[in-house]
Amino acid sequence: MKRVLLVTGHYIESKRQAGFHWLADAYWRAGWEVVFFSAPISWLSWLRRDHRFNYPIRAEANRLRWVRQRLGSYVWFTRWHPCNLRSAIANNWTKAMFSRYGDMPLGQGESLVASADLIIFESTPAQLLFEQFKRINSHARYVYRVSDDLNLLRSHPIVLETERRNSSQYDLLSVPSQFIFERFKHLPNARLHHHGVPEHLFASADTNPYRGDWELNAVFVGNVYFDADFLDRAARMFPKWGFHIIGEVGRLTKRPNVLAYGEMPYDQTVPYIKYADIGLQTLTYTPRAQSFSDSLKVVQYTHCRLPIVLPDFIPSDRPNAFSYSTADDESIRKALLAARDFDFQTLEINSITSSDDLASTLAGEKLASELPQVALV
Repeated sequence: MKRVLLVTGHYIESKRQAGFHWLADAYWRAGWEVVFFSAPISWLSWLRRDHRFNYPIRAEANRLRWVRQRLGSYVWFTRWHPCNLRSAIANNWTKAMFSRYGDMPLGQGESLVASADLIIFESTPAQLLFEQFKRINSHARYVYRVSDDLNLLRSHPIVLETERRNSSQYDLLSVPSQFIFERFKHLPNARLHHHGVPEHLFASADTNPYRGDWELNAVFVGNVYFDADFLDRAARMFPKWGFHIIGEVGRLTKRPNVLAYGEMPYDQTVPYIKYADIGLQTLTYTPRAQSFSDSLKVVQYTHCRLPIVLPDFIPSDRPNAFSYSTADDESIRKALLAARDFDFQTLEINSITSSDDLASTLAGEKLASELPQVALV
């Protein structure tokens, strides 16, 4: 039986499901042994009120826990990890110390690395472990999945230096968005692989969750950078439309047509996407905004043939994307009306990749997924 080690900043049973959860799902259904190696996480994470501490991080620290047969979780908890201290002087002062993060003892994690056939690193400070992993296991296939632009995340300089030094050393460097790919396209091992959709979950979602007499339903799924001003303006202009917000996004305007659900397990979220009329990618400006043009959310909206409404600072050449200018009523109105009138039947979605196909590509071999989906939360 083959083993894949997914080195990711996510926690396996988090309600905030990300691309690495669907890679885990794909490999598990293909009969692999899957271990979620959650890192970095340390007391610095706790001081920053990291949402992962809503889960039993401390109780599970540095020990392998089997969530179910062939699906394991290993939370590598350390005293500290490299993080941006928001000061050039402090970052420089801590550079030597933070550079030793990759040599910290792995505990039980060492045997997990030694027995892995495939090791996939996410773009987090945990990539500093790459060289130690290679010393422990030189025979595994190593993949760097660049889910975020670490420059735009203002990562500590030692993390950026490590990425530049090691990027060409992976067997495959996989990038989910064209914007991020521009940074790596000069490397011979770099490939553009958009996010994969867990198609089996969408196919099995056969119940429309929307209730009420709304003329149409617009949905937002996410937890960060939500444009609450857009929602206030849109809900006011279109009182007969239902605006459904899934995720912890902060305070929202109080209107009858604004329905907030908070965080929910991903499999419960899927029907809200599948049966929506409009997908919202309505974010506030951030320096990393351009990387959201091909986010997992956008790919899932497109898979369901939804028109997508997004701010004009997120570039998109998708035919189902309709942009607006922030805080501009008329621009917002036009974008929403254009989305309403979009002919979804004209949208070509054959290029959308399934999470199973993406997992196969990263593994360098065809996976045969014959088992039912795994409920990760």
